[in-house]
Amino acid sequence: MEITVGDTAVRITSPNRPLWKDGDAVITKLDLARYYDAVSEPLLRALRDRPTTLQRWPHGVLVDGEFGESFYNKHLPKGAPAYVDSVEITFPSGRTGIQVCPTNAATILWAANLGCVTFHPWPVTDRDVDRPDEMRLDLDPQPGRDFADAVEAALALRDALRTLGADPYVKTSGGRGLHIFIAIEPRWEFLDVRHAAIALGRALERDMPDLVTTAWWKEERGRRVFLDYNQMARDRTMASAWSVRSRPGAPVSMPVTWEALRNIDPAAFTLRTVPGLYAASGDPWESLGDEAFDITPLLDLWQADVDERGLGEMPFPPDYPKMPGEPPRVQPSRRKTDS
Repeated sequence: MEITVGDTAVRITSPNRPLWKDGDAVITKLDLARYYDAVSEPLLRALRDRPTTLQRWPHGVLVDGEFGESFYNKHLPKGAPAYVDSVEITFPSGRTGIQVCPTNAATILWAANLGCVTFHPWPVTDRDVDRPDEMRLDLDPQPGRDFADAVEAALALRDALRTLGADPYVKTSGGRGLHIFIAIEPRWEFLDVRHAAIALGRALERDMPDLVTTAWWKEERGRRVFLDYNQMARDRTMASAWSVRSRPGAPVSMPVTWEALRNIDPAAFTLRTVPGLYAASGDPWESLGDEAFDITPLLDLWQADVDERGLGEMPFPPDYPKMPGEPPRVQPSRRKTDS
């Protein structure tokens, strides 16, 4: 069958293939495509002109209690139609690749037909793929903490950012956590923006040491909310706003207002419910990007941490090459044993 988007007819093959199946509850590939058709306008706003990794589950996400196999499609799939635009990006290894760069809603439906459940856009646009125009922060409650704790950390982070003149936006992760996005001036490279995220996380950690941690190693996080600064490392991406997540019930990473944050249930945002919510209330993130934040105050805070507190570089993701100034990439308990 076909779904027409604008002037483009996008073919949906095997539309009745179950992607989620739990007893009599079934979500098919056609359901996924129709969902993305319903939210294509705000989703395209989140993806437009951005290199985007496609998280694909071609044979189903969760069927009869068994998770299928997925992969992250970081390169433009062969045979992509002419309306699918692309851009060259550079990975941490120095290798380059050609990645999907959505510029129209038809691309979203085409990706859904490939089994793309979740879209992972880079925090850059095709105008400059080496300088982020968004700073993204991931608040991840560790065991012993829950969504309400992530909310408290997010509200404190919002207040700190507003004090500096930034305009942060918040969304559910599709799980127990929260994602915060800030439009920034695209003047700095990934390493600088990552340092700004580290500085912000450390400041929040000092203010709320029992609630927030920036500890990279899980054994050091304790019962706190982890602020994942490495989401600003090159080639690290978050699920976009409006993306479906590959979890039971097909939850959605849902943009919300700060005013509503304390009263929401993240489990209420699913592939089934979100189209109606969007139709009724619109896009809380429509103005994201209207004003760009100058991260200089955060870079000054990073430098003050280095000069006055003796703090330096933090561990990078494990697939990164060894980076200048990086501490040993070995979890602390093993480091002590080895020594």
